[in-house]
Amino acid sequence: MKPTDVTITILAKQPRPGFSKTRLTPPFSPSQAAGLAEAMLKDTLATARKVAVRRVVVLDGTAGPWLTPDFELLPQRGDGQAGRIGNAFEDVGGPQILIGMDTPQVTPEQLEEACAALAAPGTDAVLGATPDGGWWIGGLKVPDARVFRDVPMSRADTVEHQRSSFRSFGLRWSELEPLADVDNHADALEVAAGIPDSRFARLLGRYGNNNRLATR
Repeated sequence: MKPTDVTITILAKQPRPGFSKTRLTPPFSPSQAAGLAEAMLKDTLATARKVAVRRVVVLDGTAGPWLTPDFELLPQRGDGQAGRIGNAFEDVGGPQILIGMDTPQVTPEQLEEACAALAAPGTDAVLGATPDGGWWIGGLKVPDARVFRDVPMSRADTVEHQRSSFRSFGLRWSELEPLADVDNHADALEVAAGIPDSRFARLLGRYGNNNRLATR
């Protein structure tokens, strides 16, 4: 198979107050957290758009004007994050890499590298860790929800459990470059510092300045 045979799947949540990126409140208001979530999603979609492959958004919620026709749309289904991830792989079908909406610093080159790694002979899966013990990208050549179903998510040992699951299913995988995801305020500041011209960084700076002015 070729790298262009790999689909990019983006698991996303509708950016709306009290629903998305709630761990950014405080210091941000629910409305601001939703705004930051939308900025991250737009940055992620803009990056994926630069990779010449099939692209699918698997969404929890309702799509907004940020979703353009060059992305397919499917609803999320299942209970819990692990179940939704596994079902997304099976619903999209075929070889694919899956990312979330909270790594706005991801580059087209990193996504292309992931597609190439998954397409390589002898590789069944790919995985990229986050510094907090999770993973920011996963991929399967042959979708199978069971590979994710029993993996505990949002823990310091999530990526280790994911590796153990790969082993238990006899999968051979490639490890990709680690990347930080945005869970809290400190993460947001760290990620934004590396992508100052992004929608996310510009909005974060504006919200931060407004909040500081409001507390004077």
